[in-house]
Amino acid sequence: MRIRTYLTSCSLAIVAGSLAMAPALAQSFPDKPIRWIVPYPAGGGSDFLARTIGQSLSEDIKQSIVIDNKPGGNTSIAASDTARSAADGYTVLSADNGTMVFNSALYKKLSYDPVKDLAPVTLLGRFPMILVVNPASNIKNLKEFVEHVKSSNGSINYGSAGAGSPHHLAMELFQTEAGLKMTHVPYRGAAPSLTDLAGGQVQAMMVDLAAGAGFLKGEKIRPLAVASAKRLPQLPDVPTFAESGYPNVEAAALVGMVAPAKTPADIIASLNKSVVAALNKPATHKKLIEFGIEPVGDTPEQYSKLLEDERTRWHKLIKDLNITLD
Repeated sequence: MRIRTYLTSCSLAIVAGSLAMAPALAQSFPDKPIRWIVPYPAGGGSDFLARTIGQSLSEDIKQSIVIDNKPGGNTSIAASDTARSAADGYTVLSADNGTMVFNSALYKKLSYDPVKDLAPVTLLGRFPMILVVNPASNIKNLKEFVEHVKSSNGSINYGSAGAGSPHHLAMELFQTEAGLKMTHVPYRGAAPSLTDLAGGQVQAMMVDLAAGAGFLKGEKIRPLAVASAKRLPQLPDVPTFAESGYPNVEAAALVGMVAPAKTPADIIASLNKSVVAALNKPATHKKLIEFGIEPVGDTPEQYSKLLEDERTRWHKLIKDLNITLD
């Protein structure tokens, strides 16, 4: 009886110790540099977002934020690296729609599972999509564009930042809603696609505000409609698709922070609190908006629900159009 009582007491002590240890770990987190993986090369929008928030975050938590650019595999290389990393909060990933939504519908086999292997921390920002054309065309609004495409018998080409990118799928969504048929010309990034649009090699594209800002300011491309719920403050005269008769055409590149799936909930909560605070600093907020990013900073639960809704919406479109990257 004494031995059994002793063993039971020891077991309870171990359990109690383990439970007490978790809050202690969260209280001491972080006590070393955090590695922030970005699945794109340095210099792009996702990289700018991570570096801008990372600098602010580093100042707050008194630890270095090491940005690790790991492009390739339509973001799967970086996602797999993150999924295999220690689930301790010291490795996080900038994950966009491709990583968390599109890839699982575009590929039959992935090296990671976005639901089982990655844990949402917060949605960092939205990169609103805009339909743009070459200013040399006579097209001044969305109605004229639709009429032009429908009268061209499939001869209109549109560019994108790459097959399976938010830009590509945003245009496919619009085509479906408007009953259009254009030929997709995928590029390796938004910049070369914009250059060819300005040069007349392609006739249209969906571009995010951050990538297209320089071309828009220089009037090298003409915006026709924004795929957001309301007009963008940077382009107050450009109507939304909803205003132009297409209420279902809402699309943006959504970039959030995720961590390895087994990262403890209290560490996720600590990351969320610190990252959102850094994001909401007036100077950081202003810098992101000026770049063309809509800052968000929501809870892990809100971000997780958004991803679930986005998978339902986009997976149906991808399946209906038989889009695959295999």
